[in-house]
Amino acid sequence: MFAILTAAIAPGMALLSYFYLRHQYEAGTSALVLRTFIIGMLLVFPVMVLQYAFTVEGYFQHDIIKAFILYGFFEEFFKWFFLFFFAFQHGRFKKHYDGIIYGVSISLGFATMENVFYLFAHGVENALGRALLPVSSHALFGVIMGYYLGRAKSEKEKALSFLLFSLSISVIFHGLYDFILLTLNMYFLFGMVPFMFLLWWVALKKVKLAHQFDGFKKTS
Repeated sequence: MFAILTAAIAPGMALLSYFYLRHQYEAGTSALVLRTFIIGMLLVFPVMVLQYAFTVEGYFQHDIIKAFILYGFFEEFFKWFFLFFFAFQHGRFKKHYDGIIYGVSISLGFATMENVFYLFAHGVENALGRALLPVSSHALFGVIMGYYLGRAKSEKEKALSFLLFSLSISVIFHGLYDFILLTLNMYFLFGMVPFMFLLWWVALKKVKLAHQFDGFKKTS
């Protein structure tokens, strides 16, 4: 049991530390990061219940609808909704990169709890694959969502557009991820490997842009 918990939690903690340590924060920020992480963990329960209910009732059976609505929209909407009310409105959310770290935090909380359930059900031998794909992809969806939330916070005149885009772009990427898994089956790596390279490239580019925006503000 201890081995499974360690294997399930370690990837999320490692990725959260990676993104957190890329920026300097004021004292007290870590408490909000931890809170969003815990919120992400708790979100797994209502999302799983909804997904199970719709599946049992026979809704969203087509692969593209299942990928983009049942998985992509449901999971990203809940993360976006709670991120908006619990982090975006908070006084410590000030800069572009703040959106990224809180987006990563809530996403990794979700991915970590999901990973715990999966490894208990299917075994610790799946830990590496889970770390490389579902856990890291959730983190990267959080980066992209958080980047545009950061822009919404900093660029008031375009706030609504950036808020809506932060949700829609994360749903699209998440939906594409699940669509590859659902349609390519045993050959999913042929689509997943280039997709993950693209996802990492987009996410790291957003990290760089957020640092540039924040750096410009510091010197102005």
